[in-house]
Amino acid sequence: MNIVFMGLPGAGKGTQAEKIVEAFQLPHISTGDMFRSAISEGTPLGIEAKSYMDRGELVPDEVTIGIVNERLAKEDCKEGFLLDGFPRTVAQAEALENIMALSERKIDHVVYIHVDRELLIERLGGRWLSKSTGKIYHAKFNPPKVEGKCDITGEDLYQRPDDNPETVAKRLDVNIKEQQPLLDFYEQRGYLRTVNGDQDINKVFEDISNIVRGQL
Repeated sequence: MNIVFMGLPGAGKGTQAEKIVEAFQLPHISTGDMFRSAISEGTPLGIEAKSYMDRGELVPDEVTIGIVNERLAKEDCKEGFLLDGFPRTVAQAEALENIMALSERKIDHVVYIHVDRELLIERLGGRWLSKSTGKIYHAKFNPPKVEGKCDITGEDLYQRPDDNPETVAKRLDVNIKEQQPLLDFYEQRGYLRTVNGDQDINKVFEDISNIVRGQL
C-alpha cells in the first residue's frame, strides 16, 4: 500500500501518520528525514542538497526528486510506504508518478485530512509558552490555571510571533493556495481521499484505516 499524506498545518497529519505507520507497519517517509539521512550518509545528492541548505537556498526539484527516488528504492519500501511532505507541487507529483512507474508501482491513495480554516487558526493561533520551563499552553485546548501565568513557575507566558492568529491566518492562506493545484491533480487521477479532520482523533484514524483497508 503506497500512500501520500496531505494536510494543512494543524490538521493532525503528524499524529495520524504515526498511528497509521504503527497499525499497518509502513515506513513513514518524511522529506526532512530523507534529507537528513542522505546528508548523514554522504550520498552525492545529500552533499548537493546540503550545499544549497547551507547557503539558505531552496533545494532544487531535481535534487529533491533524486533523493526521493533513492529512498523509495530501499528494501523497507518494497511492500509499501507512507510519504509525508512530498510532493508539494504538481511537477513533483508528476515526477513521483514516473518514479513509481519505473518500478512498476503506483500510488494507491492520497489521503487529505481536511480541517476548516477557522478551526486551524484556533488550533495554531492560541499557543502560549513558558520561557523557563518550555511548557506549552493553549488558550482553549490546554489553558493555564491562571490566565497568562505558568502553572509551574507563575511567570508570565509569552506568544511567539508565528503563533499570533493574524500571522497564522496569513501562513495558512499561502498554504491553501499552494496545495490546491496538487489536490486538483490527484482528484483528477482518482487517488484523492478526503477525511474530515474536525472529528475526534480516533474517528479520524478509523476513517483513514478504512481507506487503507479498501473499505471506503
